Amino acid sequence: MSVLVLLLAVGAACCLGFGFVLQQNAARQAPLGDFLSFRLLLDLMRIPRWRGGLALMVAGMVLGAIALGKGEISLVEPLLATNLLFALALSRHQTGQPLGRQGWAGLLLLAGGVSAFILAGEPRAGTAVTDPLRHWLIIGAVVGAALLMTMYAKRSRLSGGPVLLALAAGLLYGVQDALTRVSGTRFSDGGLTGLLTGWQPYGVVVCGVTGLVLVQSAFETAPLRMSLPALTAAEPLAGILCGVGFLGDRLRTDTGALAWEAAGLAAVVAGIVLLGLHPAMPCGADGTERGASDLQRR
Repeated sequence: MSVLVLLLAVGAACCLGFGFVLQQNAARQAPLGDFLSFRLLLDLMRIPRWRGGLALMVAGMVLGAIALGKGEISLVEPLLATNLLFALALSRHQTGQPLGRQGWAGLLLLAGGVSAFILAGEPRAGTAVTDPLRHWLIIGAVVGAALLMTMYAKRSRLSGGPVLLALAAGLLYGVQDALTRVSGTRFSDGGLTGLLTGWQPYGVVVCGVTGLVLVQSAFETAPLRMSLPALTAAEPLAGILCGVGFLGDRLRTDTGALAWEAAGLAAVVAGIVLLGLHPAMPCGADGTERGASDLQRR
């Protein structure tokens, strides 16, 4: 594994983790009338803390895009999932909660799962699939699943809705990462003209903005511990699916390697859940705080 790719991916995870915490601190005060509306982003842009979180998130995406340009998506995505470690670190600093057994167990599972998947799978580059049908089938399936989750979440915004929204956003971010990789290849091959004549860079923008609305709506309606684990778990799974499905990434497929890869991904998800449910993760505003916030905004 390239040390540069490792540093870029971990740096991206750090920026993303810190950015998510700052965004949720601000989004939980947003009026519920902005739920699943682009107006939510306009309201949040007025809050300095949210702008700082957005700047960190953009920086993380840029670092992640550079890492994707230099390494396989099946390698970079598990490393990006460590953003939850940095989110927990900042939340722990804010709340003063000790890490405890749950935090250490989640940390070891997440770090161990990422290591097991990378060592067992040995992600490496291959020949990308040129058949556009394969691209559209995989992307359509992932985006379709995100759309269904969003539709159901709209009906149950204060129960399971935030988790579904975060899952949907994570799926879109995984597709965005894959399209970023394709866009980088088009730019390397054909320059700016080659980049802008393809649909992929525009898909990156659509997935990014839509995912941002979904995740901010999840942040505004529930504590971070409900939304961030789902977001963090869904993105690498969608990214790896796209990487292996049509970007040409190759993983070891012998029985032993597949078993370790599956165990590694399972450990990653389990670690994400444990860390996301840690008491250090900030809670959302209660009904009184939300009502007061709405009155102030009016």
